[in-house]
Amino acid sequence: MKNEFFKGHGLGNDYIAVDPKNLDFKLTPRIIRAVCDRNWGVGSDGILALAPSKKADFGLRIYNPDGSEAEKSGNGLRIFGRYLYATRRTRKKIFSVETKGGLVQMELHLDRHGDPEAATVEMGQATFRPQALPCTLPVDELIQQPIEAAGQQLRFTGVSVGNPHCVVWKEQGQSWSREELLALGPKLENHPLFPRRTNVQLAVPVGSKAIYILIWERGAGETLASGSSSCAAASAAVRLGLVKSPVTVKAPGGNLHIAVDSQFNLTMKGPVAEVARGTFSPPFVRSLRG
Repeated sequence: MKNEFFKGHGLGNDYIAVDPKNLDFKLTPRIIRAVCDRNWGVGSDGILALAPSKKADFGLRIYNPDGSEAEKSGNGLRIFGRYLYATRRTRKKIFSVETKGGLVQMELHLDRHGDPEAATVEMGQATFRPQALPCTLPVDELIQQPIEAAGQQLRFTGVSVGNPHCVVWKEQGQSWSREELLALGPKLENHPLFPRRTNVQLAVPVGSKAIYILIWERGAGETLASGSSSCAAASAAVRLGLVKSPVTVKAPGGNLHIAVDSQFNLTMKGPVAEVARGTFSPPFVRSLRG
């Protein structure tokens, strides 16, 4: 059927999945913003578009709600996996996906009804080198670097897990507030150190194998959860010696479990839920095309 969409979420971080070949419109930045709008469109934290791939079983392009494109999304990948299985594009439970941030291997975990309720994703290798972000600091690694934002002097860890992240730490026993996220998030996302912008995590250790994060996503803003943010913060915490792997990453939307090996290869496991399937109405499609 033409103009079909699938909507799912991972811990409250929601995406719309589509096959562009079945749409009567192109996914331009303007149209992406209109579809993702929570008042005037379907509403979501982004769009997952099925794409061709010569390197993997499936290809994926990920669009932020501001119309920009993301390299990788952990929650998006889990939703994409459920979309592929639910719409019978695959009956495999283990398959590969090519993203702009690299190839990933995914395994779906089915519930007693035969629906994917969780997924394990090999998220690739974390790196702390500035050129992978990119970042303009002339240093070898972005382990603990000073940064100023919203009138505050902070220290951050820069991490790439196929997309860029800026992890800002407080000591165990302290906490971050939502007000701090709303103040610091946009300033850090658009900081001159990050010419292509960055995702932001305000993080604090909460045990020997757990951290808590608040998340500001590049191109999306505040989100309840993020798979790539969880991977970035977990790898940074292990690199700094704050926690040991495997790491439980706690966020407002819930928990993800991240294994970090000695070479900083990352494996993420977390839940995924289906919300709705439907079609964009003819009047809405006409408004998009007009």
